[in-house]
Amino acid sequence: MTEYLDGAVIPTGFDVPVEPLRRAAHYSGEPGCIAQARSFASLFLDQLRTEWCATIGPRADGAVLLVVSELVTNADRHSKGPYILELEGTGASVAVTVYDSSGAVPERFPRDPERVGRHGLEIVHALVETVDVERVPVGKRVRAVVPLTEG
Repeated sequence: MTEYLDGAVIPTGFDVPVEPLRRAAHYSGEPGCIAQARSFASLFLDQLRTEWCATIGPRADGAVLLVVSELVTNADRHSKGPYILELEGTGASVAVTVYDSSGAVPERFPRDPERVGRHGLEIVHALVETVDVERVPVGKRVRAVVPLTEG
């Protein structure tokens, strides 16, 4: 924010929101949920650009959408019930969190270009700063933090 006092511009130091931008969506597992989750994430990134003045380049934009796709696909494929997608963003990163009803911890397989399928977590790990998996009372929580700055 900027205050104007008798024509003088005084920066107040609060040019960006103090709290991260947070949004969540619930999915039933019906056909089309993965595409809906990607669309939800795309709208979230637009809102992060607007409200946080976040600089999100095409690479970071694509990384967030791909991580959302992979984590939601895993939840859709391996859980018996609905799942929740949570997004939390600042100007520096976006945390993608998926809660589902399966207690099975996802397995990251060793790199193998000849293997067909099961590359989801390998892809996620290549795009993010951190991946955390935690069992929760009704299943598990998978959280991946995507950096928005190149470096």
